[in-house]
Amino acid sequence: MIQKLRDTFRPESSYKAFFISIITFALSYGLYKGIIDNYLAEVAGMSEFDKGVSEFFRELPGLALIFVLALLYEFSAVRIYQIGALIMLAGMTMQTVIPSTKVLVIIAIFIYSLGEHIQLGMRNTLTLEYAKEGKSGVALGRQNAVYQIGTLAGYFVVICIFLVLGNRQSLFKPIFLMSAVIIFLGFLASLRIKGESKPDPTKRRFYFHKKYNKYYMLELFYGARKQIFFTFGPYVLVLFYGATAMDISILFAISSICSYFVSPLVGRIIDRFGYKIVMISDTLILVIVCFFYGFAHHIFPMHIAFIVCCANYVLDAMISLASMASNVYVQDLADNADEVRATISTGVSVNHFITILVALFGGWIWKVLGIETLFILSAVLGLCNSAYAATIKTRSQLEQE
Repeated sequence: MIQKLRDTFRPESSYKAFFISIITFALSYGLYKGIIDNYLAEVAGMSEFDKGVSEFFRELPGLALIFVLALLYEFSAVRIYQIGALIMLAGMTMQTVIPSTKVLVIIAIFIYSLGEHIQLGMRNTLTLEYAKEGKSGVALGRQNAVYQIGTLAGYFVVICIFLVLGNRQSLFKPIFLMSAVIIFLGFLASLRIKGESKPDPTKRRFYFHKKYNKYYMLELFYGARKQIFFTFGPYVLVLFYGATAMDISILFAISSICSYFVSPLVGRIIDRFGYKIVMISDTLILVIVCFFYGFAHHIFPMHIAFIVCCANYVLDAMISLASMASNVYVQDLADNADEVRATISTGVSVNHFITILVALFGGWIWKVLGIETLFILSAVLGLCNSAYAATIKTRSQLEQE
């Protein structure tokens, strides 16, 4: 992996320190993600509708991101990346010490998510800036792979803890504390990233331009479709099938292993065949995934349906990697690196405009209409995403007109 990173990123850039921080933050996220759904269900006592409400507030920072970044416009991408780490640390520390009431837990989730979303746009931006020419797709793939390694390690730690100490609710808080300590170490690693520029008020942290209209629409479709699986996929397994925290961590670990191997492959496919083909072609698999996730319990016995849903969750995680293509699409249309950074950050907020609505109403749809309707909706949104992606034009096509 080290040699592959050397082949992908410019040697004079700070990609080494950057990737050390990425894998550290990913490790802390793996610990957090491995237990949070069971913590909400078993300790905080959240129903499917409550989960939707908590997810609304978890995604709200993504919608507010363009305004947050506007306030931070004087800071470089590296500095904003570091600020995101501090906010994540505050949220995770709060999760460690507060009583497990629904309101306080949701506030802690909101704060942690704010830092996470601030980092998200900067992580992709710095990856593209550090990449060698013609290696954008591969660079994003490598970044995804490294992140998967870190999250995988976090899941394995959770699995080992529950294997040794048993499936006890008293273990949730100590794991949150471990995650907070690791976030702090990741922040220290991020301080080693060099190349901070002086404040430049002319740099834009969000950017709207008509040439990116289709990118914004694609982010709306993708945000809605992925939110259903991200929010309710694991919760279906916990509430509907009775999965334990160790079960969920094992599932996430398998998903990370698969994504680790598939992510660089998706990056190479983007570079070789183009982002447009990748944007269109992932929908066929998505429809199959959504069908089995929503209807497996009607077709198979419950224990078999649980395995089928787990397999389809892993498949969804892999096809979601195709979202990297939209970042390459932005880079293809952009005139400079600052425009890429600003547009991607804006895209994150546009993406979350729809995800907060899906999160809020998804729990209601599940409760009133059933999980079948919820995942049919996800399939339809995926089809809309691919149909719209078929209408985009590459930079070369636009120049020929």
